[in-house]
Amino acid sequence: MIIFDEFKLYLEEQDYSPFTIRGYLMDLPSFATWFEQINDEVFAPEAVTPIDVREYRQYLLQKKKFSGNTVNRHLAALSKYFRFLLDQEEIERDPTHRIKNVGIPSPTPRWLDKKEQFALTRAMEKDLQFARLRYPKRWVIRQRNFSMVSLMQHTGLRVSEVTHLELVDIAFSERKGILLVRKGKGNKQRSIPLNVDARKALSSWLEIRPKIPGNDFVFIASGSEAQGALSSRTAQRIVQRYGKEAQLLNLTPHVLRHTFAKNLLNSGVTLEKVASLLGHRSLDTTRIYVTPSLQDLEQAVSRIESE
Repeated sequence: MIIFDEFKLYLEEQDYSPFTIRGYLMDLPSFATWFEQINDEVFAPEAVTPIDVREYRQYLLQKKKFSGNTVNRHLAALSKYFRFLLDQEEIERDPTHRIKNVGIPSPTPRWLDKKEQFALTRAMEKDLQFARLRYPKRWVIRQRNFSMVSLMQHTGLRVSEVTHLELVDIAFSERKGILLVRKGKGNKQRSIPLNVDARKALSSWLEIRPKIPGNDFVFIASGSEAQGALSSRTAQRIVQRYGKEAQLLNLTPHVLRHTFAKNLLNSGVTLEKVASLLGHRSLDTTRIYVTPSLQDLEQAVSRIESE
């Protein structure tokens, strides 16, 4: 079986995420194994033809019963691999050229409507208030959690961005503030103005944040892990716990990010500005927020009164 080490090195040099690299390197051997079983010959990139790629697409759809998104991910791995080989002059043609992806409906993100946002904020405030009264030591951690989630609500930060935020990345006063994302997705930097709610959330936490030498992360870990940043997994669990208390199913940091974007658009902010605040490379990514979601369609249908 062919080894894909050179392709892995290429992806790393192109600064692809570890998640993407791992996915590509899992998908390619699957294709090679299928190729050998179907054609009864040893896999060699130069032997692959467009019909092989089309048949593999059908195999994933009809035999493996994969979703359109999963099939398209496999096709993306093949396309990237053969383009790499073509650039390296290892092959004379790209067998994935003009092979179409599986058509899938445009994704519509999940966001919180106004009622759900109120429920979440109230649950967070109740949790913090209860901790202040009953658990003085635990209250510090609950204030950290409250401030972090509030900041995510009002800035649209990804979970990795909020957990890696450092003290030098924020500057604010009573009337204005700014937050710098130093390393967003694709190593893209962006600045986000802080509204009054974000400033209040940060101020409330920074006033009581423990000072740990050498630890400049805004949202520090607690206990035995206090030397580093709060982990993304811990941040996700915090959001999930608030969601359960507010009776919001499957609340995630990304739902908060989607909610921030939807609120901006509902307030009349242009797509270009929303894209800049979210750190999107393409406006096409941002346009999903103007596509009617399942929530929107359900609300539209519910307005029809039975006769």
